[in-house]
Formats: sequence, structure tokens, C-alpha cells
Amino acid sequence: MEHITLLLGIVIVTALVFDFTNGFHDTANAMATTISTGALKPKTAVAMSAVLNLVGAFLSVEVAKTISGGIINEDGLKTEVIFAALVGAILWNLLTWLVGLPSSSSHALFGGLIGAAVMSMGWSSINGGTVVTKILLPAVAAPLVAGIAAMLATRLTYRIGSKTDQKATAKGYRAGQIASAGLVSLAHGTNDAQKTMGIITLALITGGVLNPGANPPMWVIVSAGTAIALGTYLGGWRIIRTMGKGLTDLAPQQGFAAQTSAATAILASSHIGFSLSTTQVCSGAVMGSGLGRKRGVVRWSTATRMFIAWGLTLPAAGLVGAGAEFLTKQGSWGVAVTALLLIAGAGTIWALSRRNSIDHTNVTDDDVSDVTDEPAGVVTTAIAAVTPPPTGTVADLDTDVKTTIPASPAPPSAEPARPATV
Repeated sequence: MEHITLLLGIVIVTALVFDFTNGFHDTANAMATTISTGALKPKTAVAMSAVLNLVGAFLSVEVAKTISGGIINEDGLKTEVIFAALVGAILWNLLTWLVGLPSSSSHALFGGLIGAAVMSMGWSSINGGTVVTKILLPAVAAPLVAGIAAMLATRLTYRIGSKTDQKATAKGYRAGQIASAGLVSLAHGTNDAQKTMGIITLALITGGVLNPGANPPMWVIVSAGTAIALGTYLGGWRIIRTMGKGLTDLAPQQGFAAQTSAATAILASSHIGFSLSTTQVCSGAVMGSGLGRKRGVVRWSTATRMFIAWGLTLPAAGLVGAGAEFLTKQGSWGVAVTALLLIAGAGTIWALSRRNSIDHTNVTDDDVSDVTDEPAGVVTTAIAAVTPPPTGTVADLDTDVKTTIPASPAPPSAEPARPATV
């Protein structure tokens, strides 16, 4: 610790600020469905998620090693580059939080790092193979895999519970949601907290404090885990609303299926060192659970805005990171100006967010402008088309409300059939 310079200290603090924004930006990944279905109260949910994120930070360092020694070449890398990368990531996180879009904090960090490194050392500083295999491919595959798994799991849960009491089943799935939400929070800690560990470790390597290829020191693990836990506890209520109410209306069965599918994908990727976006995985699982429920509707206007944000994250954060690196290359005054711009940008975004405040008291309200009914889209209609139509009388598995379905016409000699009520 005695070898840490002022600039290196600024970079470490900025990295922990990013970790903090990552926590409140990604709280929705674990708790949005649990809150929207009423399985847990909002403040209880984020407190539980914060504790499990902290625990998860200690379970693995594979993702941290991928970031600290895989994406960019360490030779010639300067500490200023990492600072510029973090500026790009933080500003993108705050901007997407302001508009309530669950974009990827991971890709914001990668984009800022790539943009700053290219501005500093050129394209040769980027390990293209690592970027493709451990960032881009998981970004495409993970939400698809989680979405398909959640859709199938949702159909299976409804099929299994079709002959059981719906109220009793809903209680059981709410309990399952709490357990699966805890698993997602634990998985988030093993994946996202490590990204900040990797960045701090990379900064320590460039500053000569650690040798290349070193694992994160214990104080780095503790500080990164604490920062993401504090951010998680504050709760990213805007994004929680979008994930829990804006994409689809979730029943407890769907919430359980979505969270279990997402947690499985995240834990598997952390084990093999894939630094995937937990936001994209959880969003894909929520949409999959919406498609898996009979007559479920995915709000594709919200999903489209989310997809656009996903596509813009890497290049947008990269451009900001490159601009910040252009300033930091000018010397100490450039670093100071970049820091001031970061503070001013963060303050402006926070001030704008106060105009339409969202917190634990109104996060589940339906009478808000950003949660609207939307007719079934092409994909939802196509999924419904391949679902076998009901024969005779069936239970409406989506609600506890009794539904009346006309029975088949009776023979002419028989008494007219009465409607069968389920």
C-alpha cells in the first residue's frame, strides 16, 4: 500500500465508484421479479441482495483474472488509461439508469477500457481473440440461452401445477423465488464484483505495485465486494421497475423460472471465466418467462429500447473513454479536467433524476407513464400459435380467477349443455 501514488489512489477510488454504480444499476437483475410479484418487500429484497453480493465476491477470481490479464496488453499500459476507461463506464451507467434501461455495466467497463487503450496505444493493444470469445460471443449467446431455458421452465412449471390449487402453488413459488433471487445475487457477486477487482489489480500492475499475472489482493476483494453491496442496498429503483413491470407482467411461477435460469447461466460462466453481462442474462430470462406463459405479453417497445442500449453500450462507453484518455494524456491538468467533468456529469444526471423520483415506495406502482399495456407482438403471437389449443375445460393457469369456457355442443336429443365453470 505504501507504493500507491496519488494518481493510482484516484484510480482505485474511481474504480470503487464504478463498482458502486454497478451495484445499484444491477440490483434489478436479482430482485426485480421478486419485488414485482410481491414475494419480498422492496427494502427487504435489496438488503438480502446486498449481503449475498458481498458473499459472492469471495467465491472466485476467474473473471477478475480475465480482465486484469486478458482483454488488453499490459505492456506500456499507463494508469491514466484505466482512469479514462472508468470515466466512460460510470457516465454510461448513470445515463442508462436515468432512463431506466437495464444496460450492461460489464460492457460499459469493457467499452471504456478498449476505447481508452486504443486512444493511448492503438489497436494493437487489444487482444481481439479474448474480446470475441469471452465478451462478444457470451453477450449474444447468454441471453438467448437464458431466455429459452426460462421459457421452457415456465411452461413446465405451469404444466406441473395445472391440477393443483393455484393459491397454494403461488405461495410455494414465491418461496422458490426468494431462494432463486438469493442465488442470482450470489452469482452477481461472483461475476460483477470481480470486474472491479480485475480493474484495480490491472491498475496496481501498471503502477508497479503487483507483478503481471498476480491475483487480486485480499484488500481489493473486500473493498470491491463492499462497494457493490452498498450500491445494491441503495437499489436501482428505475431499472427494477423496467425489469419487473416494463418488460412483461410476471406471476410467481414465471419469476421463479426466470431467476433460476439466469442464476444457472451466470454461475456457469463465472466458473469458466466468461465475463458476461448479468443484465443481459436476466433480461433475456424475464422475456423468456413472458413468452412461456399462456397469453403472456412481452412489451416489445421496451425490449427494443433495451436492445438498442445494449448495442450502443460498447461503442458509446468506448468513445467517452477515448475522449477522457485524450485529456489525461495532456498531463496533470488533463486528469484534473477529466475528474471535474466526471463529477459535473454525475451531478447533472442525479439532478435530472430528482424530477421524477422512483424509490421503494412507488417502484411497483402501475399508474406510471413508463409501464403501459401493449398488444401482443409478432414474436409473442408466433409463440402462442404453436401452443396446443385447450380441449374441453381447462384451468386458466395464469390467475386465480375462475374462467367460464363453453362446453362442446350436445346431441340434438340431449338437454342443452350448460357452461362448464372451472
